[in-house]
Amino acid sequence: MGLLDRLRQRLTRTRSILSDGISAIFRGGRKIDASLLDELEELLYTSDLGPAATPIVAELARLHKRGDINGEEDVRDTLREILLSKLDQTPSEFDFSSTPMVILIVGVNGSGKTTTIAKLCQRFADQGKSVIVGAADTFRAAAADQLEVWAERTGADIVRSHKDGADPAAIAFDTVEAAVSRGKDVAIIDTAGRLHTQKNLMAELEKIRRVVGRRVANAPQETWLVIDATNGQNAISQAREFTSSVEVTGLLIAKLDGTARGGALFGIKEALGLPVRFVGTGESVELLEEFEPGAFVDAILGRIE
Repeated sequence: MGLLDRLRQRLTRTRSILSDGISAIFRGGRKIDASLLDELEELLYTSDLGPAATPIVAELARLHKRGDINGEEDVRDTLREILLSKLDQTPSEFDFSSTPMVILIVGVNGSGKTTTIAKLCQRFADQGKSVIVGAADTFRAAAADQLEVWAERTGADIVRSHKDGADPAAIAFDTVEAAVSRGKDVAIIDTAGRLHTQKNLMAELEKIRRVVGRRVANAPQETWLVIDATNGQNAISQAREFTSSVEVTGLLIAKLDGTARGGALFGIKEALGLPVRFVGTGESVELLEEFEPGAFVDAILGRIE
């Protein structure tokens, strides 16, 4: 099964809103007019494209007036081009030439960080990379326990504290120290699921970055923000708060399979200008897809190649 087929299978909720909605609007060979375009704009909002819906429909209206689009297939093809342009990014490539590659994982409470870290461990292990995980979420013992279970399942080492209230920065430093001494390719550091309004916890993230950088030059090389796709447009404001406080290098979109709000990804990408690295499409540890804009757009538009 190819990437497009897997995404089509997993993104049924978003596709049922967007692709099936377009078919319903054009049912009976309906022609493009102002009323149809209004319905299309409402549909795009329903798919959680948010403010992006209005300029998209304005462009479709302009092209129709010029005679360039005249029916459903033209609209689908043009919509595909517009949506792809909003997701323009270079492919996800990570430099493993200087090891360890240190990845800091951040995100709000309940965003799916722990499960996403497990999926990253599995993905890197499948690529032949050795992985160590740092359980720097010391506010919840359950978080470290859960991470330890996932590390064992995926064959990753783990550094954690069994004491309540341990210094997260110390855990992060020990993780990188262990990564260097054990010759690990990748060190993934979990952080406490924090509310984006908690400035003191944002300061803690900066402390973690500083101490890690003292052990490995230029670390962390990547800081990835996990975003819960089910939050839709609300995820954008949360992400903005994070990126204003922390130097985020990429986005991980979790729980895409569990929402009809997959369209929010366009707004998130446009608002932040950050590359989407991976998308989570299910609970299983292997269901983390490297993000490919073309396959994603075709999956939610119902296109079959």
